[in-house]
Amino acid sequence: MTAVKRILKILLIIVLVLAFVVGGYLAYMLGTYYRIDDHFAVEIENNQAPTLELGKEYTAATYNIGFGAYTPDYTFFMDEGVMNDGTPKTGVHGTAVSRESVEACTAGAVQMMQDIAPDFALFQEVDTDSTRSFQVNQQEAIESAFASYGSTFAVNFHSSFLAYPWPEMHGIVNAGLLTLSDMHVDSAERRSYPVDDAFPTKFFDLDRCFAVLRLPVENGKELVLINSHMSAYDEGGLIRAQQLELLNTVFAEEYAKGNYVVAGGDWNHALCGSVDLYPSQQQIPAWVSVLEEGYLAKGFHAVRATNLSSVPTCRGCDIPYEKDVTYTTTVDGFIVSDNVDATAENIDAGFQYSDHNPVKLTFSLKK
Repeated sequence: MTAVKRILKILLIIVLVLAFVVGGYLAYMLGTYYRIDDHFAVEIENNQAPTLELGKEYTAATYNIGFGAYTPDYTFFMDEGVMNDGTPKTGVHGTAVSRESVEACTAGAVQMMQDIAPDFALFQEVDTDSTRSFQVNQQEAIESAFASYGSTFAVNFHSSFLAYPWPEMHGIVNAGLLTLSDMHVDSAERRSYPVDDAFPTKFFDLDRCFAVLRLPVENGKELVLINSHMSAYDEGGLIRAQQLELLNTVFAEEYAKGNYVVAGGDWNHALCGSVDLYPSQQQIPAWVSVLEEGYLAKGFHAVRATNLSSVPTCRGCDIPYEKDVTYTTTVDGFIVSDNVDATAENIDAGFQYSDHNPVKLTFSLKK
């Protein structure tokens, strides 16, 4: 056999091995992919006794803790941005930098929420056993810190091993929406959002959902408390439009029954005119969609934070955070029905523990 033939044979073997490995991995990903059924009943742990009263003031807070990865200098591989001079930027990391960092960010986020001390705490991107967060059980850490609260957990990201990016592979992900309540909850269910099922997007934006908790009110009606996390990497906002359509259907149905609705979370839409509100040396990123008031069901509105003009809730993660340089906007907050009196405040955490800041809502149910 000539040297050329030997080289060609070796190259052919290498190509066949690579094809087998890649094909096998794709088969593994496709074979393990699934979506959780819509209207999935969620268990209520440590349910509390008090019933909501009309006219009484309550508080709620929402906080996307970003799986404990996002220190101010952290960047994420899926985030892309452009500086004002046209320079493109892309994040780096596929996992948190260390287990110690995840534990510190989780503890910091917990302390932030404890300082707010809300009646209802809505968390997003809470990992339970994920490669990206070094298997830190954030659900357990949060529930332990709020031992006097009832809790529900709705899974919204479950994936097999994501072998990307190299070498910091995202790995296995188990994450969800954690909702805490110091009032009685009659029932809770997980509602499935429409998602992008295109390849390979569906593996990185898996099984989006919102949690619907029903709490009894003294007048026989219900407070429908919703914890939501919409899609982010959705070019053109088409999937988010479908998700909003579903949510609006739920809003309209509940309002028609005379129920009260408080919906909080990470909407992945710029709220209340915040799309270009804050100083920045970056262009508006492609991932930003805008939520206009006219997009919501009749009888609903987003609650504008009293300090909206000075405190954003979300930063771009294509570059490390630097105030007035990194793009920021407000995508976190609350949407309420018109039979709820409410005010909101964006809490300035300086993006120390997440790429999001918390939002506090103070509300009462109208008589």
